[in-house]
Amino acid sequence: MRGNSHGGQQMDLTEQIQWLQGHTLLGTLPTAVLAAIAAELQTEIIPENHRLILEDTYPQAFYILYQGRLESYHTREDSVADALSLLPGSLLHLRALVLDQPTETTVITLSDCEFWKIPKSSFLTLVQRYPEISQLVSKQLAAELAALSSQLLYEQERQAILRPYLVPNAKRGIVGSSRYAKRLRADIQKASGNRQPVIIFGEPGLGKDIIAALIHFSSGDRREPLIKVNCHEINPDGSNLFGQLGGDPGLLNWLGKGTLILNNAQDMSADLQLKLVDLLETATFAQVGNQNDIAAAPDPTKPCQAHLIIITEKTLPILDRSGIHTIKVPPLRVRKADIAAQVEYYVSLFCRTRRIRRPSVTPEAIRRLQSYDFPGNLSELESLIERAVIQSNGAAELTEEVFWSVGTKARRFRFNLLNSHPRLRQFLRSPWWPDRINYGMTLVAFAVVVAILLLGPQSRDHNLGLNLFWAWWWPLILIAFPFVGRLWCSVCPFMIYGELAQKLSLWIYPRTLGAWPRAAAEQWGGWFIFGMFALILLWEELWDLENLAYLSGCLLLLITAGAVIFSILFERRFWCRYLCPIGGMNGLFAKLSMIELRAQQGICSATCTTYQCYKGGPQKGEGLETAGCPIYSHPAQLEDNRNCVLCMTCLKACPHHSVELNLRPPGIDLWTTHIPTYAEVCLLFLLLGAVFLHRLTEIQQQLGWNLNLDNFGIHSVISVLVLITPGAIALLVHGLVRLINQRVKARRFIELAYGYLPLVLGASLAHYLRLGLNEAGRIIPVSLATFGLSGGNHWIAIADPAVTAFLQGVTLIVATWLSVILTQKIAKQPIWCLLPQHLATFALGTFFWKIIVGW
Repeated sequence: MRGNSHGGQQMDLTEQIQWLQGHTLLGTLPTAVLAAIAAELQTEIIPENHRLILEDTYPQAFYILYQGRLESYHTREDSVADALSLLPGSLLHLRALVLDQPTETTVITLSDCEFWKIPKSSFLTLVQRYPEISQLVSKQLAAELAALSSQLLYEQERQAILRPYLVPNAKRGIVGSSRYAKRLRADIQKASGNRQPVIIFGEPGLGKDIIAALIHFSSGDRREPLIKVNCHEINPDGSNLFGQLGGDPGLLNWLGKGTLILNNAQDMSADLQLKLVDLLETATFAQVGNQNDIAAAPDPTKPCQAHLIIITEKTLPILDRSGIHTIKVPPLRVRKADIAAQVEYYVSLFCRTRRIRRPSVTPEAIRRLQSYDFPGNLSELESLIERAVIQSNGAAELTEEVFWSVGTKARRFRFNLLNSHPRLRQFLRSPWWPDRINYGMTLVAFAVVVAILLLGPQSRDHNLGLNLFWAWWWPLILIAFPFVGRLWCSVCPFMIYGELAQKLSLWIYPRTLGAWPRAAAEQWGGWFIFGMFALILLWEELWDLENLAYLSGCLLLLITAGAVIFSILFERRFWCRYLCPIGGMNGLFAKLSMIELRAQQGICSATCTTYQCYKGGPQKGEGLETAGCPIYSHPAQLEDNRNCVLCMTCLKACPHHSVELNLRPPGIDLWTTHIPTYAEVCLLFLLLGAVFLHRLTEIQQQLGWNLNLDNFGIHSVISVLVLITPGAIALLVHGLVRLINQRVKARRFIELAYGYLPLVLGASLAHYLRLGLNEAGRIIPVSLATFGLSGGNHWIAIADPAVTAFLQGVTLIVATWLSVILTQKIAKQPIWCLLPQHLATFALGTFFWKIIVGW
C-alpha cells in the first residue's frame, strides 16, 4: 500500500527541522533552507521487498528514509554486486537530481519503510532558490575526490610493494579424471568456501602453488591481491612480513584482505614457525621492534585480515591443528591414470605457445611414460614433454624413442624380448604354451616314465626312467636355471595331474573350491618345503634311490599325490606356490635367472581396472580369456622370480601390452628388491649339504675315514650331520663378520646367506655333470635294455674323464667367484668387511673340488 500526506500531519515543522539537522547530511544547511525543504516533504509508505529505483535510470523524486531499512547495490559483469545497507537518515538521489544524472545503484526495501519525499519538480525549484543545496553536493563531491585521490595514492604504493610477490593467475587447473584428481578438486572447492587457513603438503614439482592460486581465484576474494612469499626470503625476525614498529608496515598490513601464500614453510626458522602458530591461533600478529618501541606502543598487535595458505614439502607437526584445511597432493607415481591427460595437456600447451602443429602421442609412448615414477613429478613431466616436442622436429607423432631419458633404477639394464621377437610373443600367447604341450605330451610321457620305473628293470643301466630322471633331468634343469628360471614348473607333470584331478572332481561333484589359507601358508609353507626336501634327501641317501627304479617312481607318485590332493581341496595351484619341494628348489635357483616376467606398474595402475592377469576373465581387447594366474601372482608386484612359473597366463590375459619378458643381469633382484626368508635360507644350506651327502663315499675315501655307513643308524645320524654342517659353518662365519664389523653396521645373516646361492647351484651341477656326461649318452642301449632288447652299443656317447673333470672344475671356480661377487653386491660394503665369508666360500669351493673333481 502507498499513502501520501503532508509531512506536517505527523510532526510539526520545527520537529522535522531538528530531525533533519540531527540525522542527515542536510544538517549543515542554514535553518531557512531546512525549513523550505521541510515544508515540501510528503510521507510515503513502501512495503518490504519493493524496488524503489533501478540503476542507470533518472529519479523522479528526492527521498529521505525516516523509518525502515534499505539495500543499495550496483551490479558488475566480472563479479558479484556491491551491496550496501542504508539506515534512517539516508538521502536518496540528491546528487543525481542536482547534477541531472541517472542513479548509480538499485535500491530495494528490506523492510516496510517510511520515506519523506519531495517530487522532482518541487526539489529542482528548491535547488534553484537555494544555492546552498548545490554547494552541499559540491562539497560532497570534493570530499569524495580527495578520498579517492588518497586511496589511489595508497593503492599505487601498495601495488608497488606487492608487485614482486604478485601471482597474476592460476597457470592451469587439475588435469585428469582419476580419483586423486577428483579428490584434489573437491579439496580445492572446500578450501575456497571460507577463509580458514590452508596447508598444502606434497613432494617437489607437484604445482602446489598452482593449487593455492586455484583456491584464491575460486573464492570470494578473487578480486583481492594474491601474493607468494618464499619462506627463506623472510627476514629472521619476520619484520618484512609482520612489519616494524615506526617503520615498514609489513606485507600483511599492505595485503589487507588478500591471500598470502607462504611457500616452502619447512625452510622457516623455529622462531618464525612459533610466530606463524600464534598468527593461525589468534588471527593477530605483533610488529617487530626493540623493547623500548614495544613498551611505547599502545598495542603492538594487529588483526590479520589476510587469507593464509601454507605450502610445505615436509610435515610440520607444529602446524597440525584444528580449524585448518589440509590438502595432501599425491605424487605423480600414484596418479598414473592421469598421465595420458597430462601429456595431452602439456603437448597442446607447448605447441600453442610456440605456434607449431600439435603432434599426436603414440600409445607405446604413453605406456613408457606410465612405467616411469617421475621423481620430479609434474615439473619433470612438463620439461620431458617440451624436450620431446623439440626433438621430434615437426614429426606428426611422438613415439617412445623421443622420451629417451625415461627409465627407473628398478628397470635399468632390462631388455624386453617380446618386443624384439614378435614370433616369441605369438608362440607364448598361443594355445601351444603350455596347455597343448602339457596335455598332449607331458601328461602321457610322465605316465610312461612312472610305469617304466615301477614295472621295468630296477638298475640304472637297464631302466630308461632312471636314466631320464638322474642323467638327463637333473643336469639339464640345473643348467637351465640361470637361463630360464622356473620354466620347468609351467610344464611340470605333477601339477598337470593336479589340474586334471581338479577338473574331474568339479565335474563329478560341483562345488566351490576352498580359498587359500594365505596367512598360514606364508608362515609355514617354506618350512614344509624344507622338511619335505630333507626327508627326500635322507630317503635318497639311505635307500639308494638313484639305483632303485621303483623307489624313484614312488617318489614321483608321492609328489604327484600331494599336487592332486591339494588341487581337489583348494583353487588353482596351491601346492605349486607353497608346498611343492621341487617348486621350492626351483623358486630358489630361479632368483639367479637372467630372464624375468614382469609388468609395467605404471600401465597396470593407470589403465587396468579388471586385473584379468591376476583374477582371470573374458576376452578384452587383445587380452584372451583366462582363468587368471595359477599361483596368484601379479606380474607388476613381483619382487623376484620365486613366485612366477612362466606359464604366460598374464601375457595372454593382458589387454594393455604391459607384460614383459626381460633379459636382465642374473640375480639382480637379490641386491635390489629381494625379500629374504629364513625358511628359504635353510633350504639353501640344505641343498648345499646335499652335495656333501651325495659325495659321502668320496669324503670317506679322501679323508681316510671309516664311517661304518653299512650301519643304518650310524648312516642316518651322519647324514643328518652332513646336511646341517654348511648352515652351521655359515652361522659361525657370520659371527666373525659381525665381530670384525663392530663399528660398521653389518648386513643380517638372512641377507648375506643368499651370497652362497651361486655356489650351491654350481656345486649341485658339478655333482650331476658326472651322471649327465657319463650316462646320458647311453640312453639308446638303456632304452633297448628296458624292453628286454640288446644292441645299440655303437650309439653310446660318453665324455672323456678329463673333459668331465675340466667342466666340473670350471663350474666350481665360476660358482665360487660369482658367490663372492654376489655377496659384495648384496652387502654393499668394503671387501675386508666380508673377508670371513669370502674365505669360507673359497674353502667350501676348494673342498667341493677335492670330493667332486679330485686332485
